[in-house]
Amino acid sequence: MRVIAGNARRIQLKTLDGIETRPTTDRIKETLFNMLAPYLYDCIFLDLFAGSGGIGIEALSRGAMEAVFVENNPKAMQCVKENLARTHMERKGMTMSMDVMTALYKLEGEKQFDYIFMDPPYSRGLEERVLTYLSGSSLLAQEGVIIVEAAKDTDFGYAKDLGFTVIKNKVYKTNKHVFLEPSGRRQIC
Repeated sequence: MRVIAGNARRIQLKTLDGIETRPTTDRIKETLFNMLAPYLYDCIFLDLFAGSGGIGIEALSRGAMEAVFVENNPKAMQCVKENLARTHMERKGMTMSMDVMTALYKLEGEKQFDYIFMDPPYSRGLEERVLTYLSGSSLLAQEGVIIVEAAKDTDFGYAKDLGFTVIKNKVYKTNKHVFLEPSGRRQIC
């Protein structure tokens, strides 16, 4: 896995061996960031279930001002820290080694994010728990977007009841990216 573009372009990133994390492939990451590229400059990015940190680091490489990485697995968090050092982005990256819900509570009132990206373990309903929390939170900036990487068959029919509109749904072979924003807002992205 590597950084695709930006000032850390081509730098190889460390990942965990085994099945503890599921790094987003370079091809899927490139597709995602081709959609986001025009909007990343000076944004604040939240990478939940960060794994090796590849998504948040890609955002930093492409011009994000700051990224917060939340990962509960200590070995994965060590990868995030090593990858931030490899890319010389330690000052732009804040790491939180804890479960996602605890991190969200701690961040409340402290920061607002232009992009909240999450890649939770598939088929455990974790994305719904996070979206439920975010529906009543001030963590998403006024023009912010939430992006969820999920299994291809994950149903987001509940999103409307939480006050979110699915603005884009990009489906790949085995998974998808779902882009959400608070309902009633003009569409961006």
